[in-house]
Amino acid sequence: MENNPALHVLDQFSIEKKTHRLKAVQQGFINDTFLVFEGEEPLYILQRINTTVFGNVDGIMNNVHLALGYLKDEDYQAISLIKSNSGDPYFKTEDSCWRLMTFIDDSIAYDNTTNAEIAFEAGRIIGKFHLLLQDVAIDKFVDTIPDFHSLSLRAKQFEEAFQQADPKRKEKASKAIQFVEDSLAMLKQWDTEDLPERICHNDTKLNNILFARSTNKALCLIDLDTLMKGYFHYDFGDAIRTVANTAPEDEQDHQKITFEKHLFQAFVEGLAANGPFLTEKEKEVLPYGAILMPFLHGIRALTDYLNGNLYYRVAYEDQNLDRSLSLFDFTQKAMNEATSMKEIIQNSGL
Repeated sequence: MENNPALHVLDQFSIEKKTHRLKAVQQGFINDTFLVFEGEEPLYILQRINTTVFGNVDGIMNNVHLALGYLKDEDYQAISLIKSNSGDPYFKTEDSCWRLMTFIDDSIAYDNTTNAEIAFEAGRIIGKFHLLLQDVAIDKFVDTIPDFHSLSLRAKQFEEAFQQADPKRKEKASKAIQFVEDSLAMLKQWDTEDLPERICHNDTKLNNILFARSTNKALCLIDLDTLMKGYFHYDFGDAIRTVANTAPEDEQDHQKITFEKHLFQAFVEGLAANGPFLTEKEKEVLPYGAILMPFLHGIRALTDYLNGNLYYRVAYEDQNLDRSLSLFDFTQKAMNEATSMKEIIQNSGL
Protein backbone atom coordinates (compact mmCIF):
# COMPACT_ATOMS: atom_id res chain seq x y z
CA MET A 1 0.00 0.00 0.00
CA GLU A 2 1.14 3.51 -0.79
CA ASN A 3 2.73 5.21 2.24
CA ASN A 4 0.57 8.34 2.31
CA PRO A 5 -0.80 9.33 5.75
CA ALA A 6 -4.07 10.44 4.12
CA LEU A 7 -4.69 6.82 3.07
CA HIS A 8 -5.35 5.87 6.69
CA VAL A 9 -8.21 8.39 6.77
CA LEU A 10 -10.07 6.29 4.20
CA ASP A 11 -10.44 3.56 6.84
CA GLN A 12 -12.69 5.94 8.77
CA PHE A 13 -15.33 6.06 6.01
CA SER A 14 -18.07 3.58 5.10
CA ILE A 15 -16.47 2.18 1.97
CA GLU A 16 -15.29 -1.28 1.04
CA LYS A 17 -11.76 -1.85 2.30
CA LYS A 18 -9.51 -2.21 -0.72
CA THR A 19 -6.01 -1.29 -1.80
CA HIS A 20 -6.27 2.36 -2.75
CA ARG A 21 -3.80 4.96 -3.92
CA LEU A 22 -4.04 8.74 -3.84
CA LYS A 23 -3.17 11.41 -6.35
CA ALA A 24 -2.99 15.03 -5.22
CA VAL A 25 -5.19 17.47 -7.17
CA GLN A 26 -3.43 20.81 -7.58
CA GLN A 27 -6.41 23.01 -8.51
CA GLY A 28 -7.58 25.31 -5.74
CA PHE A 29 -5.81 27.44 -3.15
CA ILE A 30 -7.56 26.41 0.08
CA ASN A 31 -8.26 22.71 0.75
CA ASP A 32 -5.99 19.70 0.21
CA THR A 33 -7.65 17.45 -2.37
CA PHE A 34 -6.84 13.88 -3.41
CA LEU A 35 -8.26 11.61 -6.09
CA VAL A 36 -8.74 8.09 -4.70
CA PHE A 37 -7.97 5.21 -7.06
CA GLU A 38 -8.45 1.48 -6.96
CA GLY A 39 -5.89 0.35 -9.50
CA GLU A 40 -6.39 2.74 -12.43
CA GLU A 41 -10.05 3.47 -11.65
CA PRO A 42 -10.83 6.78 -9.86
CA LEU A 43 -13.53 6.22 -7.23
CA TYR A 44 -13.69 9.11 -4.77
CA ILE A 45 -12.54 12.62 -3.94
CA LEU A 46 -10.94 12.94 -0.49
CA GLN A 47 -10.50 16.43 0.94
CA ARG A 48 -8.86 17.84 4.03
CA ILE A 49 -10.88 20.95 4.85
CA ASN A 50 -8.80 24.01 5.65
CA THR A 51 -10.09 24.77 9.14
CA THR A 52 -8.08 27.99 9.33
CA VAL A 53 -10.13 29.42 6.46
CA PHE A 54 -13.33 27.50 7.25
CA GLY A 55 -13.69 27.60 11.02
CA ASN A 56 -17.30 26.40 11.07
CA VAL A 57 -16.92 22.94 9.54
CA ASP A 58 -20.24 21.77 11.01
CA GLY A 59 -21.97 24.69 9.25
CA ILE A 60 -20.23 23.97 5.96
CA MET A 61 -21.12 20.32 5.99
CA ASN A 62 -24.70 21.10 7.02
CA ASN A 63 -25.02 23.39 4.00
CA VAL A 64 -23.42 20.89 1.62
CA HIS A 65 -25.53 17.99 2.92
CA LEU A 66 -28.75 20.01 2.57
CA ALA A 67 -27.93 21.28 -0.91
CA LEU A 68 -26.91 17.90 -2.31
CA GLY A 69 -30.38 16.63 -1.50
CA TYR A 70 -31.75 19.09 -4.10
CA LEU A 71 -28.89 19.11 -6.59
CA LYS A 72 -29.93 16.14 -8.70
CA ASP A 73 -31.81 16.22 -11.97
CA GLU A 74 -31.67 14.60 -15.38
CA ASP A 75 -29.64 17.67 -16.43
CA TYR A 76 -27.59 17.91 -13.23
CA GLN A 77 -25.18 15.16 -12.13
CA ALA A 78 -25.62 14.25 -8.47
CA ILE A 79 -22.67 14.08 -6.08
CA SER A 80 -22.92 12.12 -2.80
CA LEU A 81 -21.12 12.46 0.50
CA ILE A 82 -19.79 9.20 1.92
CA LYS A 83 -20.57 8.98 5.63
CA SER A 84 -17.92 8.23 8.20
CA ASN A 85 -18.03 4.96 10.15
CA SER A 86 -19.88 6.83 12.91
CA GLY A 87 -22.53 8.07 10.45
CA ASP A 88 -21.29 11.65 10.20
CA PRO A 89 -20.83 13.57 6.91
CA TYR A 90 -17.14 14.07 7.70
CA PHE A 91 -14.36 12.65 9.86
CA LYS A 92 -12.52 14.73 12.43
CA THR A 93 -9.09 14.12 13.95
CA GLU A 94 -7.33 16.22 16.58
CA ASP A 95 -6.07 18.67 13.99
CA SER A 96 -7.93 17.92 10.71
CA CYS A 97 -11.37 17.52 9.17
CA TRP A 98 -11.82 15.18 6.21
CA ARG A 99 -14.69 14.41 3.82
CA LEU A 100 -15.14 11.82 1.10
CA MET A 101 -17.32 12.28 -1.98
CA THR A 102 -18.21 10.29 -5.05
CA PHE A 103 -16.11 10.96 -8.14
CA ILE A 104 -17.72 11.70 -11.51
CA ASP A 105 -15.82 9.66 -14.07
CA ASP A 106 -14.90 10.95 -17.54
CA SER A 107 -15.27 14.54 -16.36
CA ILE A 108 -13.00 17.53 -16.80
CA ALA A 109 -12.69 21.07 -15.45
CA TYR A 110 -11.23 24.07 -17.30
CA ASP A 111 -9.40 27.04 -15.81
CA ASN A 112 -10.52 29.17 -18.78
CA THR A 113 -11.80 28.66 -22.30
CA THR A 114 -11.99 30.08 -25.82
CA ASN A 115 -14.90 27.79 -26.67
CA ALA A 116 -18.36 29.41 -26.84
CA GLU A 117 -19.98 26.01 -26.29
CA ILE A 118 -18.24 25.68 -22.93
CA ALA A 119 -19.24 29.24 -22.01
CA PHE A 120 -22.87 28.44 -22.92
CA GLU A 121 -22.81 25.25 -20.87
CA ALA A 122 -21.30 27.09 -17.88
CA GLY A 123 -24.20 29.53 -17.97
CA ARG A 124 -26.75 26.75 -18.38
CA ILE A 125 -25.50 24.69 -15.42
CA ILE A 126 -25.27 27.72 -13.10
CA GLY A 127 -28.85 28.59 -14.01
CA LYS A 128 -29.89 24.97 -13.36
CA PHE A 129 -28.07 25.05 -10.00
CA HIS A 130 -30.12 28.08 -8.96
CA LEU A 131 -33.38 26.63 -10.22
CA LEU A 132 -32.84 23.44 -8.22
CA LEU A 133 -32.15 25.43 -5.05
CA GLN A 134 -34.72 28.20 -5.46
CA ASP A 135 -37.33 26.56 -3.23
CA VAL A 136 -35.05 25.50 -0.37
CA ALA A 137 -35.58 26.89 3.11
CA ILE A 138 -32.89 29.57 3.20
CA ASP A 139 -33.01 29.85 7.00
CA LYS A 140 -31.70 26.28 7.29
CA PHE A 141 -28.40 27.33 5.73
CA VAL A 142 -25.57 28.72 7.85
CA ASP A 143 -23.54 31.78 6.85
CA THR A 144 -20.20 30.03 7.18
CA ILE A 145 -18.25 33.12 6.07
CA PRO A 146 -20.40 36.14 6.99
CA ASP A 147 -20.14 39.08 4.56
CA PHE A 148 -18.03 36.95 2.20
CA HIS A 149 -18.73 39.27 -0.75
CA SER A 150 -19.22 42.47 1.23
CA LEU A 151 -17.49 45.37 -0.51
CA SER A 152 -17.37 47.42 2.70
CA LEU A 153 -15.79 44.56 4.68
CA ARG A 154 -13.15 43.89 2.01
CA ALA A 155 -12.37 47.62 1.84
CA LYS A 156 -11.98 47.72 5.63
CA GLN A 157 -9.68 44.68 5.61
CA PHE A 158 -7.62 46.24 2.83
CA GLU A 159 -7.25 49.48 4.78
CA GLU A 160 -6.13 47.59 7.91
CA ALA A 161 -3.57 45.63 5.88
CA PHE A 162 -2.33 48.80 4.21
CA GLN A 163 -1.79 50.54 7.54
CA GLN A 164 0.45 47.79 8.93
CA ALA A 165 2.11 46.59 5.70
CA ASP A 166 5.83 46.56 5.09
CA PRO A 167 6.76 49.79 3.24
CA LYS A 168 8.57 47.82 0.53
CA ARG A 169 5.43 45.80 -0.17
CA LYS A 170 3.34 48.97 -0.32
CA GLU A 171 5.76 50.53 -2.75
CA LYS A 172 5.79 47.43 -4.96
CA ALA A 173 1.98 47.29 -4.89
CA SER A 174 1.44 51.03 -5.49
CA LYS A 175 -0.34 50.54 -8.83
CA ALA A 176 -2.79 48.03 -7.36
CA ILE A 177 -3.36 50.21 -4.30
CA GLN A 178 -4.15 53.19 -6.52
CA PHE A 179 -6.69 51.15 -8.50
CA VAL A 180 -8.50 50.25 -5.28
CA GLU A 181 -8.64 53.87 -4.20
CA ASP A 182 -9.89 54.98 -7.62
CA SER A 183 -12.56 52.28 -7.92
CA LEU A 184 -14.20 52.02 -4.50
CA ALA A 185 -16.35 55.14 -4.76
CA MET A 186 -17.72 54.13 -8.16
CA LEU A 187 -18.54 50.59 -7.03
CA LYS A 188 -20.34 51.84 -3.92
CA GLN A 189 -22.72 53.91 -6.08
CA TRP A 190 -24.50 50.89 -7.57
CA ASP A 191 -28.02 50.33 -6.24
CA THR A 192 -28.32 46.76 -4.99
CA GLU A 193 -31.36 47.18 -2.77
CA ASP A 194 -34.53 45.11 -3.23
CA LEU A 195 -32.64 42.04 -4.45
CA PRO A 196 -33.97 38.62 -3.41
CA GLU A 197 -31.66 36.44 -1.36
CA ARG A 198 -30.82 33.08 -2.90
CA ILE A 199 -28.68 30.12 -1.92
CA CYS A 200 -25.57 30.82 -3.99
CA HIS A 201 -22.43 28.83 -4.72
CA ASN A 202 -20.35 31.99 -4.14
CA ASP A 203 -17.27 30.68 -5.97
CA THR A 204 -18.43 29.93 -9.53
CA LYS A 205 -15.09 30.22 -11.29
CA LEU A 206 -14.97 28.02 -14.38
CA ASN A 207 -12.84 25.27 -12.82
CA ASN A 208 -15.55 24.70 -10.22
CA ILE A 209 -17.76 23.30 -13.00
CA LEU A 210 -17.39 19.72 -14.21
CA PHE A 211 -17.93 18.97 -17.90
CA ALA A 212 -18.34 15.66 -19.70
CA ARG A 213 -14.97 14.98 -21.27
CA SER A 214 -16.43 13.63 -24.53
CA THR A 215 -19.24 16.15 -25.16
CA ASN A 216 -18.37 19.25 -23.10
CA LYS A 217 -21.84 19.15 -21.56
CA ALA A 218 -21.74 20.78 -18.11
CA LEU A 219 -22.51 18.22 -15.40
CA CYS A 220 -22.53 20.01 -12.03
CA LEU A 221 -20.79 22.49 -9.76
CA ILE A 222 -18.14 21.34 -7.29
CA ASP A 223 -16.36 22.82 -4.24
CA LEU A 224 -19.47 23.79 -2.29
CA ASP A 225 -17.73 25.10 0.85
CA THR A 226 -18.86 28.67 0.18
CA LEU A 227 -22.47 27.66 -0.47
CA MET A 228 -24.70 30.00 1.58
CA LYS A 229 -27.05 32.96 1.24
CA GLY A 230 -26.16 35.59 -1.34
CA TYR A 231 -27.32 37.42 -4.43
CA PHE A 232 -27.40 36.03 -7.96
CA HIS A 233 -25.00 38.65 -9.35
CA TYR A 234 -22.30 37.16 -7.08
CA ASP A 235 -22.42 33.85 -8.96
CA PHE A 236 -22.89 35.60 -12.30
CA GLY A 237 -19.90 37.91 -11.88
CA ASP A 238 -17.66 35.23 -10.42
CA ALA A 239 -18.29 33.06 -13.46
CA ILE A 240 -17.73 35.88 -15.95
CA ARG A 241 -14.28 36.68 -14.52
CA THR A 242 -13.05 33.26 -15.75
CA VAL A 243 -15.45 32.58 -18.66
CA ALA A 244 -15.07 35.89 -20.53
CA ASN A 245 -11.35 36.20 -19.76
CA THR A 246 -9.10 33.69 -21.54
CA ALA A 247 -5.98 34.53 -19.48
CA PRO A 248 -4.92 32.91 -16.18
CA GLU A 249 -5.89 34.72 -12.99
CA ASP A 250 -2.27 35.68 -12.27
CA GLU A 251 -1.35 36.62 -15.87
CA GLN A 252 1.48 39.18 -15.83
CA ASP A 253 1.15 40.24 -19.49
CA HIS A 254 -2.03 42.30 -19.33
CA GLN A 255 -2.30 42.51 -23.10
CA LYS A 256 -3.39 38.88 -22.92
CA ILE A 257 -6.26 39.79 -20.60
CA THR A 258 -9.39 40.48 -22.62
CA PHE A 259 -13.14 40.73 -22.12
CA GLU A 260 -14.47 38.35 -24.75
CA LYS A 261 -17.96 39.59 -25.61
CA HIS A 262 -18.85 36.50 -27.62
CA LEU A 263 -18.07 34.30 -24.60
CA PHE A 264 -20.06 36.63 -22.35
CA GLN A 265 -23.00 36.40 -24.75
CA ALA A 266 -22.75 32.60 -24.92
CA PHE A 267 -22.75 32.40 -21.12
CA VAL A 268 -25.84 34.64 -20.89
CA GLU A 269 -27.59 32.55 -23.55
CA GLY A 270 -26.82 29.46 -21.48
CA LEU A 271 -28.43 31.07 -18.45
CA ALA A 272 -31.46 32.01 -20.54
CA ALA A 273 -31.81 28.41 -21.74
CA ASN A 274 -33.29 27.65 -18.30
CA GLY A 275 -36.17 30.06 -18.96
CA PRO A 276 -36.79 33.34 -17.10
CA PHE A 277 -36.05 32.96 -13.39
CA LEU A 278 -34.52 36.32 -12.40
CA THR A 279 -36.33 39.44 -11.24
CA GLU A 280 -36.00 42.65 -13.25
CA LYS A 281 -33.80 44.12 -10.52
CA GLU A 282 -31.50 41.08 -10.58
CA LYS A 283 -31.08 41.39 -14.35
CA GLU A 284 -30.37 45.11 -14.00
CA VAL A 285 -27.39 44.56 -11.69
CA LEU A 286 -25.76 41.68 -13.61
CA PRO A 287 -23.19 44.01 -15.29
CA TYR A 288 -22.32 45.28 -11.81
CA GLY A 289 -21.67 41.68 -10.73
CA ALA A 290 -19.24 41.21 -13.63
CA ILE A 291 -17.31 44.27 -12.38
CA LEU A 292 -17.66 43.71 -8.63
CA MET A 293 -16.53 40.10 -8.41
CA PRO A 294 -13.11 40.38 -10.11
CA PHE A 295 -12.55 43.53 -8.06
CA LEU A 296 -13.39 41.71 -4.81
CA HIS A 297 -11.04 38.85 -5.66
CA GLY A 298 -8.39 41.40 -6.58
CA ILE A 299 -8.68 43.36 -3.35
CA ARG A 300 -8.61 40.13 -1.34
CA ALA A 301 -5.42 39.02 -3.12
CA LEU A 302 -3.87 42.45 -2.61
CA THR A 303 -4.83 42.45 1.07
CA ASP A 304 -3.24 39.04 1.49
CA TYR A 305 -0.08 40.25 -0.25
CA LEU A 306 0.13 43.25 2.10
CA ASN A 307 -0.40 40.90 5.06
CA GLY A 308 2.47 38.65 3.93
CA ASN A 309 0.54 35.90 2.09
CA LEU A 310 -1.31 34.40 5.04
CA TYR A 311 -4.57 33.27 3.36
CA TYR A 312 -3.96 31.99 -0.16
CA ARG A 313 -1.43 29.32 -0.98
CA VAL A 314 1.16 30.93 -3.28
CA ALA A 315 3.73 29.40 -5.63
CA TYR A 316 6.04 32.43 -5.43
CA GLU A 317 6.30 35.52 -3.23
CA ASP A 318 4.56 38.02 -5.51
CA GLN A 319 1.82 35.74 -6.84
CA ASN A 320 -0.90 37.51 -4.84
CA LEU A 321 0.25 40.86 -6.20
CA ASP A 322 0.27 39.51 -9.77
CA ARG A 323 -3.19 38.05 -9.14
CA SER A 324 -4.55 41.37 -7.90
CA LEU A 325 -3.12 43.34 -10.84
CA SER A 326 -4.52 40.84 -13.33
CA LEU A 327 -7.95 40.89 -11.68
CA PHE A 328 -7.98 44.68 -11.56
CA ASP A 329 -7.07 44.83 -15.24
CA PHE A 330 -10.06 42.60 -16.04
CA THR A 331 -12.23 44.70 -13.72
CA GLN A 332 -11.37 47.79 -15.77
CA LYS A 333 -12.09 45.98 -19.02
CA ALA A 334 -15.46 44.83 -17.63
CA MET A 335 -16.21 48.45 -16.66
CA ASN A 336 -15.52 49.45 -20.26
CA GLU A 337 -18.07 46.87 -21.47
CA ALA A 338 -20.90 47.80 -19.07
CA THR A 339 -23.13 49.15 -21.84
CA SER A 340 -22.61 46.17 -24.15
CA MET A 341 -23.23 43.76 -21.26
CA LYS A 342 -26.54 45.51 -20.54
CA GLU A 343 -27.60 45.23 -24.18
CA ILE A 344 -26.72 41.52 -24.40
CA ILE A 345 -28.66 40.79 -21.21
CA GLN A 346 -31.69 42.79 -22.39
CA ASN A 347 -31.78 40.85 -25.68
CA SER A 348 -31.19 37.40 -24.16
CA GLY A 349 -34.65 36.42 -23.00
CA LEU A 350 -33.48 36.04 -19.41
